[in-house]
Amino acid sequence: MRKKIQQVSIFGFGLMGAGIAQALATKGIPVRVLRNPDNSDSFPIIRRNLEIMAEEGAFDPNEMDNVLNRITVYDDMETVVQEADLIIECIPEDMAMKQHLFAQLDEICKPDTILASNTSVMSITQIASKAKNKNRIVGTHFWNPPYLIPLVEIVRTEFTDEEVVDTLFDFFTDMGKKPVKVAKDVPGFLANRLQHALWREAISIVEHGIADAAAVDEAIKYSFGMRLPVLSPMENADMVGTDLTLSIHNYILQHIESSTEPSPLLVAKVEAGDLGFKTGKGFQEWSKEDIAASRERLIKYLIRVTKDNR
Repeated sequence: MRKKIQQVSIFGFGLMGAGIAQALATKGIPVRVLRNPDNSDSFPIIRRNLEIMAEEGAFDPNEMDNVLNRITVYDDMETVVQEADLIIECIPEDMAMKQHLFAQLDEICKPDTILASNTSVMSITQIASKAKNKNRIVGTHFWNPPYLIPLVEIVRTEFTDEEVVDTLFDFFTDMGKKPVKVAKDVPGFLANRLQHALWREAISIVEHGIADAAAVDEAIKYSFGMRLPVLSPMENADMVGTDLTLSIHNYILQHIESSTEPSPLLVAKVEAGDLGFKTGKGFQEWSKEDIAASRERLIKYLIRVTKDNR
């Protein structure tokens, strides 16, 4: 009989940690969190997220206090991990910090606690390297914002028990998430590799003067981007035929960006201080109003899509 996850603990209560805590608490799961070193409080962020969802008809505002009360913040590690069936690490992307934390958790947690990292790109095998019981360590990569985007990548290492992977797959499915199993611990896991392959080509097109940044985004949004949620590459290849796909690839792949280094245009932007939303200028120029509108448009779109697909 597979382990039933009833109590979850989270280390790292920033943007991702708070979002994951919100996602869990909304589904009735109690969450324990270790207080942030700087004493910052993420509850106002969670409350505002829920208010926006309520405004869009995707959350019952009468449940606000129930959700918030399921998330408890503690000051000591031992209390946070006590009785935890699953621990999700969301601390900064620092390998030494993660290795140290997992070695600690492995020592103080009960033997059947599953230890998971939410890292987006770092090697789970390397993160687990200083722990003794590597068989219970796994990657669970949520996507931002984790309370709206369904995907969770479950990344196994060569040491991870299959039962751990299956338990998490069932748990996240029951939560209403869309878990996928990543069979090999490779840089970028699954979805980030796909995403950045597209970004590399998009930036290359701008770099070589084929089209400007706005045109690239418009081309994606109003062509294949519209059908991706229901017709993604592997199904599409079968739909048009693997023979046609091969013919197209025989011609086009030699003309597509294949550099293993970041684009010189991207490097130049960063060196010039053109950091996108952070500075108001990147590949395009952004006013404060543009930035706010972009963020709001994304959140409302995700709320609408997830609400429609319940």
